[in-house]
Amino acid sequence: MLSIAVCDDEITECQKLSVKIQEMLLEMKMPCIIRQFYNGNKLLDAIEGFDIIFLDILMSGANGLETAKIFRKRAFDKILIFVSSSRDYVFDAYDVEAYHYLVKPVEDRKLKKVLQGAVHKTEKQPNDFLLVSRNGELKKLFLQDVCYFEIRGRILSAHKKDGILDFYEQIGILEKKLSGKGFFRCHKSYLVNLKYVDGYTKQDILLENGERIVVSKRRLEQFRKELFAFMKKSGGMA
Repeated sequence: MLSIAVCDDEITECQKLSVKIQEMLLEMKMPCIIRQFYNGNKLLDAIEGFDIIFLDILMSGANGLETAKIFRKRAFDKILIFVSSSRDYVFDAYDVEAYHYLVKPVEDRKLKKVLQGAVHKTEKQPNDFLLVSRNGELKKLFLQDVCYFEIRGRILSAHKKDGILDFYEQIGILEKKLSGKGFFRCHKSYLVNLKYVDGYTKQDILLENGERIVVSKRRLEQFRKELFAFMKKSGGMA
């Protein structure tokens, strides 16, 4: 299921574009969830992952380009599509690696073509995710965005690049779900994403964001083996 964000400070425009996108995806038999945001800060506050983001440029407060720069630091691989009433920012869009730039009023045929291309691109990307329950709602949690999981009591915390998402799950059950997905149970309280490991000692693991998490003595040797196997698979050389 695709997760899409549409951000435009003109509420009517935001709603119209969302409806069009939903109708086109229904025609394509592509299930989706679409969330609407009316300013860039609200979009940045949303910690769940999106596959595709439609972003207006000329907005009050943080404009689309400013929002995109911050979003891009957190999510390198998400598809950004700008929508604007002006052509003046086309070249600025390259700085944040936008997938496309649509000019209002957006023609249906053009929107559909761009949407089809974006969907095709998402299908090529590794998009493994978990559906987790939070505050009575199901949330889509992309594994590639999670640095590590931490269990505290009955609460599991997914420590992501852009924040923390708490939900209910047993870490043992989650460990089984993540088998073969690049995660390792380095401690009774932690599941680490090997993708974000920057180094380790006999006591802890250093992550790319500077955080350190504990590695237990009895799991250290297996952690080394798993890490080197992951690095080799990912093209690393030791």
